[in-house]
Amino acid sequence: MAVGRFASTLLALAACANAKWIVPGARCMIPMATFSMLMPEDFALIGRLASSTGSGSTKSRVKLKVVGSLSIALTTLQLGSRTGSLSVKPIENHTYISPHNRIQRPKVIYSEETGQYHMWWHADDDKYSWLLQGLATADNIAGPYTFVDATSPLAVEEVTYRFPKYDFEAPTILQTENSYYALMSHKTGYRPNNVVAFRADKLEGPWSQPFFVSPAYTRTFSTQSGFSWRIQGTKKTTHLYMADQWDMNSLWESRNVWLPIEIDDREGSLKVVWHDVYDMNVKTGEWKPIEGETYISKHAKTAGDAYLQEAIFASGNRIATGIYGNDSTITFTVRGQGQDQWVSFYHQSKLLPPLFPKLTPHSLTNSSNIDDMGFGDQPMGQPDRINSTWQLRRISSVVVNGDTENVHTLYQKDTHKGIILSTPLLLSLNKGENTITVGGLWNGFDFKGADLDRAVVYPPEGAKKRWFW
Repeated sequence: MAVGRFASTLLALAACANAKWIVPGARCMIPMATFSMLMPEDFALIGRLASSTGSGSTKSRVKLKVVGSLSIALTTLQLGSRTGSLSVKPIENHTYISPHNRIQRPKVIYSEETGQYHMWWHADDDKYSWLLQGLATADNIAGPYTFVDATSPLAVEEVTYRFPKYDFEAPTILQTENSYYALMSHKTGYRPNNVVAFRADKLEGPWSQPFFVSPAYTRTFSTQSGFSWRIQGTKKTTHLYMADQWDMNSLWESRNVWLPIEIDDREGSLKVVWHDVYDMNVKTGEWKPIEGETYISKHAKTAGDAYLQEAIFASGNRIATGIYGNDSTITFTVRGQGQDQWVSFYHQSKLLPPLFPKLTPHSLTNSSNIDDMGFGDQPMGQPDRINSTWQLRRISSVVVNGDTENVHTLYQKDTHKGIILSTPLLLSLNKGENTITVGGLWNGFDFKGADLDRAVVYPPEGAKKRWFW
């Protein structure tokens, strides 16, 4: 992405609004006028330079100092500042920061030695032939930043290691007391895939064979790896997997997903753990999932051509299918507490009708987005399946208590056959009984909603707020 496209600086603190809990994949609440293509690695982690990064050190660390509780500054390059200025202004014909150059994956850290903020980024030409590290400094995190130089990282001017036999992108390396783990994504364009990890005792290797970091066929919960964050608490050291859910058709709907990582150095294993909602104590390093109340589709009410179909992988062996437009819907009756509450909708979709289908006007239409042969793991989802164009996501409508003047949009990522994933929405629920009706919206191809397995309603976050992750 060229430097001219970055609408810089911040201090828009913390992604997506004031909140107490971490909600992976939640819609960002940053005003649309200032929203750009955020990648998880674009968060400015404000810290202190705790040790030298000289070429003789293989395990030097940067100790992060968290400002406040979960307060972090969003991308120093991609959010419009209140003044509308740029963090790093492009200079025409400049060797490294002209509008034609590349500035990617910026990170900002505070240097106690200089008393300044240092911005580092991947600096390159439009052919990606330099592979340099750019540096700019500022007295204020919001800038303006003064360009210093672009150099080879640690003075290394040649490739020192390649992962043989593999072709990956979006790397992040995290370090424990005993190991290094490298997380990488396959090259499938905007299509998510099963992120893999390698383990090594030393950076120079030897590295292990790759292994999945999440359950197979979940495509790492429809994410691509981007960064990782080590939180060294007083009771526990926690690593966070920081990823994104790209949406090629609606870039403004691309979401950030931050999840806890469970590591067992004795076994050499690393797992990215999914929770709809969880709480993180950055002082102690501890985290815990938030418990919600589950409402399965088997006990909900269908309308129109929507119906319950047998599915051994679904809750109660039934899943709601045939959701389409405003007329073929499913309605959950849930209890609320008179406040805004997170609700997660668990879904999959259907590529082909069942062998003996319930014939409906929509049961034989094509272009659904359930992947039954792994084509979603290929670049651009090729090849198409039985005359049915593979699709990245469905969009469902969500209406609370019959209020059709306020229709919520639920973006449901493609799933592999038999895999159920979730998407959260923040909904205002009355105290006591509420109805939540789910239909289908136009996703650029059709009005189909994804099949629904269940909805989980989480308690209100309460009056005390912390910055949302």
